[in-house]
Amino acid sequence: MKLSQYKYHLPEELIAKFPAENRDESRLMILNRSTENVEHRIFNEIIDYFNEDDVMVFNNTKVFPARLYGNKEKTGAEIEVFLLRELSKEQRLWDVLVDPARKIRIGNKLYFGEDDILVAEVIDNTTSRGRTLRFLFDGEYDDFKKTLYKLGETPLPKFIKREVQPEDKERYQTIFAKHEGAVAAPVAGLHFSRELLKRLEIKGVNFAEITLHVGLGNFRTVDVEDLTKHKMDSEQIIITEDAAKVVNKGKDIKKQICAVGTTVMRTLESSVSTTGYLKPFDGWTNKFIFPPYEFNVPTCIISNFHLPLSTLLMMVSAFAGYEFLFEAYKIAIKEKYRFGTYGDAMLIL
Repeated sequence: MKLSQYKYHLPEELIAKFPAENRDESRLMILNRSTENVEHRIFNEIIDYFNEDDVMVFNNTKVFPARLYGNKEKTGAEIEVFLLRELSKEQRLWDVLVDPARKIRIGNKLYFGEDDILVAEVIDNTTSRGRTLRFLFDGEYDDFKKTLYKLGETPLPKFIKREVQPEDKERYQTIFAKHEGAVAAPVAGLHFSRELLKRLEIKGVNFAEITLHVGLGNFRTVDVEDLTKHKMDSEQIIITEDAAKVVNKGKDIKKQICAVGTTVMRTLESSVSTTGYLKPFDGWTNKFIFPPYEFNVPTCIISNFHLPLSTLLMMVSAFAGYEFLFEAYKIAIKEKYRFGTYGDAMLIL
């Protein structure tokens, strides 16, 4: 497959700027791979497609306020800092992206907050946009983290062209978010409300939770035409023994294993035994899934409508089938479905 095959015209107005009023009331498109049938439903009607002992796998990562705005010493130029991951608690070291990158050199100091309550020093250039910052903070670690997060902003993707609102803090987080470490939300999970989870539970659907701390690799542009040459950024994943047991039991009795989102799909496919079962794992994955690809674990996926040329679109096309998915996207555009992070969802069976 080539990068150019993932280009399509997406009208700007179809990129959702705000979430649906209620989490579980987005629109839902159902794609049936065996019949190539397309249905239109509301998200909370997804319960009609699942039965007792089917398994839904959720990503329980939690987004932290990763975007900071500061000023450079001497010039006062505004600098945006995007926290990627903590490298050292003791030394207050963080891996970050800075924008504009060309203005930042090793040794520069950056000031954040009123009265410059937080200062950071650039100590390394890791990539053309990446830097390592050491935050200069004398107090306890907990006070440092509180200060950092108080100054940080909910890291909505740049394609949502609006100011961050107070309600984004809650809505850009799934209701099952537990383990902090993501700089982007696992967006398919945003559609689940507590009521819907309860109804699924009553119906006898089993739940498993994995963790994939979503990094910026999700949004990084692919700049090679030959997809086999694209390298994904590594992301931390955790599959517990309990999660593996729930999934493998479902597999044994030939039940649906539903990946709630592309992050779950990547995680499940990153730790598979030679016999196709899920193995517990705690480490990193840089797995890049694109057609043709044979899936081992999930039998269905819930996913949002992804933007052109994205690796997420490539992964979903590997599952749905390229032609069928693009046919569905044409319908979605015609029917004015909402695309992107806060958009509508599809269930591919």
